[in-house]
Amino acid sequence: MNISIKTYDLWQKVPLKKENIPIITAYLPEKTASDVAVVVFAGGGYWGRAEHEGKGYAEFFAEHGIPAFVVDYRCRDDKFPAPLLDARRGVQFVRYHAEKFGINKNKIEVIGSSAGGHLAALLSTYRDPIDTGETDEIDKENYLPDAQILCYPVIELYPPYYHRDSTYNFLGESQIKRAKELSPNLLADEHTPPAFIWHTAADSCVSVMNSVDYFSALKMCGVSAELHIFPKGEHGLGLCNNNSDGEKHAGEWKNLVLRWIKNIF
Repeated sequence: MNISIKTYDLWQKVPLKKENIPIITAYLPEKTASDVAVVVFAGGGYWGRAEHEGKGYAEFFAEHGIPAFVVDYRCRDDKFPAPLLDARRGVQFVRYHAEKFGINKNKIEVIGSSAGGHLAALLSTYRDPIDTGETDEIDKENYLPDAQILCYPVIELYPPYYHRDSTYNFLGESQIKRAKELSPNLLADEHTPPAFIWHTAADSCVSVMNSVDYFSALKMCGVSAELHIFPKGEHGLGLCNNNSDGEKHAGEWKNLVLRWIKNIF
């Protein structure tokens, strides 16, 4: 399938600007299969952004007729709230341009892997206002996604199941006391959007208990959630394109999530 790829500036005036300039890249299929859109946050421990979890995911969804948008959110030197502001803006940007992109502004999902999973889940649960210093028409759109897809996500920013590097890269030393305040498992409520979550039990980098605890929190709040735990496979599998038995099995998440997308709306 032919895919049109276009990149846009995420902000007219970047709040809390340091060195990175946030952008959003649209992957638009020639023929759409639905009016759903997926906004993508790649993983990378809040130190970088893994291409196979950004561009790779976007191409996958676009090949299945679903428009996808990769947000190059700020990380590394840009601590909280900069990454969350970029994530919010990504959803708002897609909503604002929904007609232009041929999508339903009320069917916007987010997907994130590892630290990008934390960002997607935090976007779905943390609703405190954050001053950007300037508002425009895009800023008036709702930033809360309609559904969330989490791939081996970092959820907890505090021991014992946290990924220490993600926590410190996201918060920095000066904000480390805010770890629980910014852990989605402790923020979930009845207004949190539905979730599709997958992880591997063998993940030695980000404990599967992050996904288990978040799923449990969602269920306690009465939020629709689907959790898949595969027995084999290390961290960062992405689309599971290698041929090992473990990756082939975990790779079933792709078929499962496509069915979930069809059923969730």
